[in-house]
Amino acid sequence: MKTGRYPYAAFALLVVLSFILAACAPAATPAAPQQPTTPPELTQAPTAGATVTATVPAAACVPLPNPPTVAAGEPGSAEQPIVITFVPSGDTGKITKAGTEIADCLAKMTGLNYEIEVGTSFGASIEAMGAEKAHVGFLNTFSVLLGVEKYGIVPALAVLRKYNTNDIDPDKDLAGQLQPFYKGQFIANQESGVQSFADLKGKTFCFVDPNSTSGYIIPRIILKANGVDPDADFAAVQNAGSHPNVAIAVYQGDCDAGVTFIDVLTDAAANLKEKYPDITEKVAVFAVTDRIPSDGVQFISSLDPAVQTAISDALVSMAEDPGGNAVLRGLYSINGFQKIDPTFYDDFAEVLRKAGVDPAEMVK
Repeated sequence: MKTGRYPYAAFALLVVLSFILAACAPAATPAAPQQPTTPPELTQAPTAGATVTATVPAAACVPLPNPPTVAAGEPGSAEQPIVITFVPSGDTGKITKAGTEIADCLAKMTGLNYEIEVGTSFGASIEAMGAEKAHVGFLNTFSVLLGVEKYGIVPALAVLRKYNTNDIDPDKDLAGQLQPFYKGQFIANQESGVQSFADLKGKTFCFVDPNSTSGYIIPRIILKANGVDPDADFAAVQNAGSHPNVAIAVYQGDCDAGVTFIDVLTDAAANLKEKYPDITEKVAVFAVTDRIPSDGVQFISSLDPAVQTAISDALVSMAEDPGGNAVLRGLYSINGFQKIDPTFYDDFAEVLRKAGVDPAEMVK
C-alpha cells in the first residue's frame, strides 16, 4: 500500500469562499445511490420460478507468515488480550457484530488474543486508549486528532472507501473510486422550507456528537462562515449520537435540518431505506463540505511495534479478501486500508487550528 499525506490546505479557502457559494445552491434532488459493490456469489444457478439466495463468502483469515510472539501477561497474551475500541458512529449492534468478527479473524491471522469494546461515546473510545485500557482504535478523524494531541496515539492506517457522493457534490465524478477522504452533507426535511444556510435561522438542528468530524466540528465552522451562529441562531439543537440517527430525526421532523456524512441516506451499512423507503423523497441535501481525511486504525504508543505491524498487515490482508472485505464493509463501510505515515492528519489539524479549532482544547 502506498504511504503518504493528502493535501487539505484547500479547505481553508472553502471555509471562507466555497460554502458561501454552497449557501446559494438550490435544494438538491434525492442523493444518488452509492455505486454497487461486486455482487455476491449465488448458491446455485437460478432456475425458472426459483428464489435466488445470495451468500457472502466467509473471511479467509489466513495466518501471517511470521506472526509475532508475546510473553505471558503482555498485550496479546491469554492473560491480557489486545482490546480494540470502536466509536459508536452507527448502529452499535452492527458495530459489535462486525467488531467481534474482525477480532476473531485477527486472532487467527496473528495468533494473538483480542477483545472488543464499543465506546459509549466518541470521547469514551479516546479515553480508553489514553488510559491504555484499549490498545487499538477504530477512531473517527477528529477523535484521531484528539488522541494524538492528548495521548500520543499512533495513526497507522487510513480507511479507503468507494467514494460516496450526491448530486450537488463537486467530486461526484469520483463515485465508486477508492479514496482516503470523505465529505459531510447538510440535509433538511422537505417540509421545513430549508434550502440554504440562510433558511436555518430559527429552525431546529441535529448534530451527531461533539467529537464527530463531519457531524459537528467541520459543520460548525461552515455554519459560522455562512452567517449562522450554531449557539444562538437555532430554535433548538440536539446531538443525535450517530449519523443514521440524524437522518432519521430529520426524516421524522424531530429536527428541521441536520448534518451527516455523505451519503447516509443511501449508505449500504446504514441501510435506512429498508425501514424508511421514502427517506430520499422527504429529506434533501442542500450543501456539502470539502474533503475530510478518512478515519482509520490507530495504536497506543506503548504497544509492541512488531504487534502493531502484524495487526496492520492483517487488516490490509483482510480487506483484500472478499470475505474479510464483507466484514469490514459491515463495520463502517470500509473497502480497504492505506498504510500511512503518523503525520497523515497534520495538514488537516493545522487547517482546523487556523479556523480557531484547537483539538487540545476540545478533548471531551
